[in-house]
Amino acid sequence: MRNSELLIGLVIMGISAQAQELAGVWDATVLANGSRVPFRFVIEGRQDNITGVFSNGRDSYRSTKGSFDGRKLEFEFDYYATKLEAVFEAGELKGQYGRAKRWYDFSARLAGTVPESPGAPEIGGEWEIETVSAKGEKAWRLIVLQKGGRADATVLRIDGDTGLLSGSFDGEKFLLGHFSGARPGLLEIRRGTEGTLNLRLNGKEYAARRPEAARAAGLTGPTDPHQFTGVKNASEPLRFSAPDLHGKLVKESDERFRGKVVLVNVMGSWCPNCHDEAPFLAELDRQYRSRGLEIVALDFEEAEQLADPARLRAFVKKHGIEYPVLLAGEISEAKEKLKQAENWNSWPTTFFVGRDGLVKGAHAGFPGVASGRLHEEAKREFTRKVEDLLEQRQLSERED
Repeated sequence: MRNSELLIGLVIMGISAQAQELAGVWDATVLANGSRVPFRFVIEGRQDNITGVFSNGRDSYRSTKGSFDGRKLEFEFDYYATKLEAVFEAGELKGQYGRAKRWYDFSARLAGTVPESPGAPEIGGEWEIETVSAKGEKAWRLIVLQKGGRADATVLRIDGDTGLLSGSFDGEKFLLGHFSGARPGLLEIRRGTEGTLNLRLNGKEYAARRPEAARAAGLTGPTDPHQFTGVKNASEPLRFSAPDLHGKLVKESDERFRGKVVLVNVMGSWCPNCHDEAPFLAELDRQYRSRGLEIVALDFEEAEQLADPARLRAFVKKHGIEYPVLLAGEISEAKEKLKQAENWNSWPTTFFVGRDGLVKGAHAGFPGVASGRLHEEAKREFTRKVEDLLEQRQLSERED
């Protein structure tokens, strides 16, 4: 073997060994709003077959493309239109994650053993957070799963939850972080007095009580997502008209919707809670389409994404969506284009349209898998509403 061939072989072996060294679970952080947000990041495979994975509990957000040359690591996430670029040196990854106009400083080291956290207070279960939100809410839910000094939590608002915040007790407080490629979150939890929790969520201070304690104190509970949004005139059809991803104009008066139960889903591929909801809607579509259900999504995007909806196409592919997704307009145009809606301000929002073409209800937001039983309850309620609306035609036909 010539010296040059030997040298090339040694270089290839070195790159392969380093790529193998990258595989595993990493303790990562991104810098958001002046704070380091901790989260777990997983790297799988090697070299040009390398994959990066953001985790949100049971949900995984895998890179759609990846490469590693022995020093520089790159991952692309088409459904977010983002990329991770980092340099591997001295056992550490340093770089940036994001897209144009929004980049996060990124760093990571291979995860070590989680230390024991003696003396951690009991914070598990459901709590209510007092707030006066810009959307008119008086309370949010805090859901905590605790095992000793480790805890997973999420905050559920009208739009949906914050994703799974995970971390541990450091002797003074629980420090929990979340980042699944979007919506970085940092939550500090301390036990307060008289059974309360003192919270610091993304730099803002809150107090939380058990639901029964909140009622005893005369506090209003979390907003009902079924009662939050409606339509101004329930005797008018909910109108929409926009092109699908193939350029075909789709309208509510089209034959495909006539006599059907229709879910009109307002969403955006940029919206984390829309990512939470999309797999469920795709499943609902496959299960009930043959019985007369139609789902149509009204998608609002930034101008550049409307010109080339690459991120939306990747969103559709990732979540297995088969129902039509319409390019409804820019995000700033949504209020005007949804002027039939009343008190609409949540991403996502789904309107339930009966077989007569009239709106029978709406659901604001969607709780993701991090919300546990509330996620399962939301799916059951959606399904029950769809089944009730599908049954109405059959009852009418039997009566005739």
